[in-house]
Amino acid sequence: MARSDSLEVATSLHRAAIRLLRAVRVADDETGVSAPKLSALSVLTFGGAMSLSSLARAEQVTAATMSKLVSDLEAEGLVAKRADREDRRGVRIEVTAKGRALMEEGRKRRLALLQKRLAKLGRDDRMLLDRAAEIMLKLSSDT
Repeated sequence: MARSDSLEVATSLHRAAIRLLRAVRVADDETGVSAPKLSALSVLTFGGAMSLSSLARAEQVTAATMSKLVSDLEAEGLVAKRADREDRRGVRIEVTAKGRALMEEGRKRRLALLQKRLAKLGRDDRMLLDRAAEIMLKLSSDT
Protein backbone atom coordinates (compact mmCIF):
# COMPACT_ATOMS: atom_id res chain seq x y z
CA MET A 1 0.00 0.00 0.00
CA ALA A 2 1.40 3.40 -0.97
CA ARG A 3 2.10 5.85 1.81
CA SER A 4 1.27 9.52 1.48
CA ASP A 5 1.83 10.85 5.00
CA SER A 6 5.11 12.77 4.89
CA LEU A 7 6.35 11.33 8.21
CA GLU A 8 5.70 7.76 7.06
CA VAL A 9 7.42 8.42 3.73
CA ALA A 10 10.35 10.09 5.49
CA THR A 11 10.69 7.14 7.86
CA SER A 12 10.62 4.60 5.02
CA LEU A 13 13.02 6.60 2.89
CA HIS A 14 15.45 7.05 5.77
CA ARG A 15 15.41 3.35 6.63
CA ALA A 16 15.84 2.29 3.01
CA ALA A 17 18.65 4.75 2.29
CA ILE A 18 20.61 3.71 5.39
CA ARG A 19 20.22 0.00 4.63
CA LEU A 20 21.21 0.42 0.98
CA LEU A 21 24.24 2.52 1.92
CA ARG A 22 25.36 -0.12 4.41
CA ALA A 23 24.88 -2.86 1.83
CA VAL A 24 27.22 -1.25 -0.72
CA ARG A 25 29.61 0.31 1.77
CA VAL A 26 31.18 -3.12 2.39
CA ALA A 27 33.15 -2.47 -0.82
CA ASP A 28 34.97 0.32 1.02
CA ASP A 29 36.50 -2.15 3.46
CA GLU A 30 38.93 -3.21 0.73
CA THR A 31 40.55 0.24 0.74
CA GLY A 32 41.89 -0.05 4.28
CA VAL A 33 40.90 3.61 4.80
CA SER A 34 38.41 4.58 7.51
CA ALA A 35 34.92 5.78 6.62
CA PRO A 36 35.52 9.38 7.86
CA LYS A 37 38.70 9.65 5.77
CA LEU A 38 36.95 8.20 2.72
CA SER A 39 34.11 10.66 3.15
CA ALA A 40 36.48 13.64 3.23
CA LEU A 41 38.43 12.22 0.31
CA SER A 42 35.19 11.82 -1.64
CA VAL A 43 34.28 15.48 -1.10
CA LEU A 44 37.68 16.52 -2.46
CA THR A 45 37.64 14.03 -5.35
CA PHE A 46 34.21 14.91 -6.63
CA GLY A 47 33.95 18.50 -5.36
CA GLY A 48 37.46 19.79 -6.04
CA ALA A 49 40.16 21.37 -3.91
CA MET A 50 39.06 23.47 -0.96
CA SER A 51 40.18 25.03 2.28
CA LEU A 52 40.26 23.07 5.51
CA SER A 53 37.36 25.08 6.92
CA SER A 54 35.24 24.47 3.80
CA LEU A 55 35.98 20.76 3.97
CA ALA A 56 35.10 20.68 7.67
CA ARG A 57 31.79 22.43 6.94
CA ALA A 58 31.01 20.02 4.11
CA GLU A 59 31.67 17.06 6.41
CA GLN A 60 29.92 18.69 9.39
CA VAL A 61 32.89 18.32 11.74
CA THR A 62 35.11 20.75 13.59
CA ALA A 63 38.20 22.22 11.97
CA ALA A 64 40.33 20.36 14.53
CA THR A 65 38.78 17.02 13.58
CA MET A 66 39.23 17.75 9.87
CA SER A 67 42.81 18.86 10.45
CA LYS A 68 43.60 15.43 11.92
CA LEU A 69 41.83 13.62 9.06
CA VAL A 70 43.67 15.69 6.44
CA SER A 71 47.01 15.08 8.16
CA ASP A 72 46.36 11.35 8.07
CA LEU A 73 45.26 11.47 4.42
CA GLU A 74 48.36 13.50 3.56
CA ALA A 75 50.63 11.00 5.33
CA GLU A 76 48.99 8.24 3.27
CA GLY A 77 49.67 10.18 0.06
CA LEU A 78 45.96 10.61 -0.71
CA VAL A 79 45.78 14.41 -0.44
CA ALA A 80 48.23 17.31 -0.67
CA LYS A 81 48.21 20.80 0.78
CA ARG A 82 48.88 23.63 -1.65
CA ALA A 83 49.21 27.36 -1.14
CA ASP A 84 46.00 29.20 -1.97
CA ARG A 85 46.61 31.37 -5.05
CA GLU A 86 44.08 33.95 -3.92
CA ASP A 87 45.09 34.07 -0.25
CA ARG A 88 48.81 33.60 0.35
CA ARG A 89 48.12 32.78 4.02
CA GLY A 90 45.61 30.09 3.09
CA VAL A 91 46.03 26.46 2.17
CA ARG A 92 43.94 24.39 -0.23
CA ILE A 93 43.54 20.66 0.20
CA GLU A 94 43.49 18.68 -3.03
CA VAL A 95 43.28 15.01 -3.87
CA THR A 96 46.39 13.34 -5.29
CA ALA A 97 46.43 10.93 -8.23
CA LYS A 98 46.70 8.09 -5.70
CA GLY A 99 43.68 9.41 -3.78
CA ARG A 100 41.63 9.85 -6.95
CA ALA A 101 42.46 6.32 -8.10
CA LEU A 102 41.44 4.91 -4.71
CA MET A 103 38.11 6.75 -4.84
CA GLU A 104 37.39 5.77 -8.44
CA GLU A 105 38.14 2.09 -7.75
CA GLY A 106 35.95 2.20 -4.64
CA ARG A 107 33.13 3.78 -6.63
CA LYS A 108 33.42 1.04 -9.25
CA ARG A 109 33.17 -1.65 -6.56
CA ARG A 110 30.14 0.01 -4.92
CA LEU A 111 28.39 0.44 -8.27
CA ALA A 112 29.11 -3.19 -9.20
CA LEU A 113 27.51 -4.36 -5.95
CA LEU A 114 24.50 -2.13 -6.52
CA GLN A 115 24.21 -3.16 -10.18
CA LYS A 116 24.20 -6.83 -9.15
CA ARG A 117 21.28 -6.17 -6.79
CA LEU A 118 19.42 -4.08 -9.36
CA ALA A 119 19.77 -6.85 -11.95
CA LYS A 120 17.56 -9.03 -9.73
CA LEU A 121 14.69 -6.56 -10.10
CA GLY A 122 12.25 -6.32 -12.95
CA ARG A 123 12.39 -3.52 -15.52
CA ASP A 124 9.43 -1.67 -13.97
CA ASP A 125 11.06 -1.65 -10.52
CA ARG A 126 14.37 -0.41 -11.98
CA MET A 127 12.53 2.39 -13.81
CA LEU A 128 10.71 3.29 -10.61
CA LEU A 129 13.99 3.42 -8.70
CA ASP A 130 15.50 5.61 -11.42
CA ARG A 131 12.66 8.09 -10.99
CA ALA A 132 12.97 7.86 -7.20
CA ALA A 133 16.69 8.64 -7.48
CA GLU A 134 15.85 11.81 -9.43
CA ILE A 135 13.42 12.86 -6.71
CA MET A 136 15.95 12.09 -3.97
CA LEU A 137 18.52 14.29 -5.72
CA LYS A 138 15.95 17.05 -5.92
CA LEU A 139 15.24 16.68 -2.20
CA SER A 140 18.94 16.78 -1.36
CA SER A 141 19.43 20.07 -3.19
CA ASP A 142 16.46 21.85 -1.61
CA THR A 143 17.37 24.36 1.07
